[in-house]
Amino acid sequence: MKRSFRFVVFPTVFLVLLTTALPTRSALPFDNKSGVPSLAPLLQDVTPAVVNISVQTRSAIEDNPLFRDPFFRRFFELPDQTARPERSAGSGVIVDAAKGYVITNFHVVKDAQQVLVTLKDRRQFQAKLVGTDPGTDIALLKIEAKNLRALSLGDSDLLKVGDFVVAIGNPFGLGQTVTSGIVSALGRSGLDIEGYEDFIQTDASINPGNSGGALVNLKGELIGINTAIIGPSGANVGIGFAVPSAMVKSVLDQIVRFGEVRRGRLGANGEDITYDLASSLGLASTEGAIISTVDPGSPAEKGGLKPRDVVTAINGRAVRSAVDLRNKVGMRPIGETIDLRLIRDGKPLTVKIKIDKPPELAGSGAVAVPQLAGAAVANLKAGRGRTEGVLVTEVDANSPAWLHGFRPGDIIIGVNRRKVRSIQELLAVLKASEDALIFDLLRGDFRLTIVIR
Repeated sequence: MKRSFRFVVFPTVFLVLLTTALPTRSALPFDNKSGVPSLAPLLQDVTPAVVNISVQTRSAIEDNPLFRDPFFRRFFELPDQTARPERSAGSGVIVDAAKGYVITNFHVVKDAQQVLVTLKDRRQFQAKLVGTDPGTDIALLKIEAKNLRALSLGDSDLLKVGDFVVAIGNPFGLGQTVTSGIVSALGRSGLDIEGYEDFIQTDASINPGNSGGALVNLKGELIGINTAIIGPSGANVGIGFAVPSAMVKSVLDQIVRFGEVRRGRLGANGEDITYDLASSLGLASTEGAIISTVDPGSPAEKGGLKPRDVVTAINGRAVRSAVDLRNKVGMRPIGETIDLRLIRDGKPLTVKIKIDKPPELAGSGAVAVPQLAGAAVANLKAGRGRTEGVLVTEVDANSPAWLHGFRPGDIIIGVNRRKVRSIQELLAVLKASEDALIFDLLRGDFRLTIVIR
């Protein structure tokens, strides 16, 4: 059975044995009937909203090249079918009972021909794909069902390291399983799992099949969608990651409204604040992002943003780093006006900036690429500044390229960690690559990664 779960393998894994004290009676929900601290009352309300997801895809059969020759196949009376159905298992969370909306991971339903949702009460429903966002690995499904139970979205921005959490999902296709732990870290990025990374890290046991499942707090609120793990064997070693609910909400709102996420342009680049930089600027901490460049004529320039401004919050939400700034801007739709709280020359300041659509780019010599079926690419014309790459000019809706996450206007700047500056270089790298293809893209102001296996 094909497993629809992502994991990152590190060359060296250190196993540390820790001893922890049991939480006090006040730290956990209390069961009045048994007289002991217990999560059972909480789970009784929460688990009906977590579903199992079975996905059917088709995979090409690995065979001898001669089998692809139609004359050879006809001579030996071989069937024409060259693909077989495969099934994978994942998890999902009901977030709107009235509309039948189910959140899961994009990689769970990617390339799906059929998606079957199984509720805790064993009812099964065929699911319809409403929309996806490969950049955050989120997908929205819809089922036609009555008497559903939904989870309310909690505020992941209020989480602190050490908060108790519960993970619920379908590990290894066994059926609904519950594990518990704490928030181990916040704002994890740089894992090259997704384009927009702001993960909650937890030590609650997460395994293959938990993808798309719920991470909840002790109020029973959904504060994350379990997405990835780090493990040498693809199984749990106490390091799991979840997409925070604040990001899930932004993606969900746009998918419901547009069927996709439409990211706009700020027109400014930020950098992390070092201790020395904070000292020289008279800042109280290293949290925030310092603006390094502002593009001429961009929304940032029109809104009054300047180099060396320190962004501390967007729409009242604290900005912890340059990656956090990128993520928060990337979650805002085109046309929305955002409030940026700044520190300029040691004084607090607030500016308003309207997120605009990315500038129109021109390309020449558009061609089709076999590895990106449904898309056309072209060499970038002069005048783009320092950016070098290959422009994606067209992507057919629901084509393989579209389902992988490519969109018109994307600029391919690298494949498998090799720079790409022209169609010729792109084709050469693709021809030399036999395994997974890792595309580095620019979309508007932001960089993201798309993996094709």
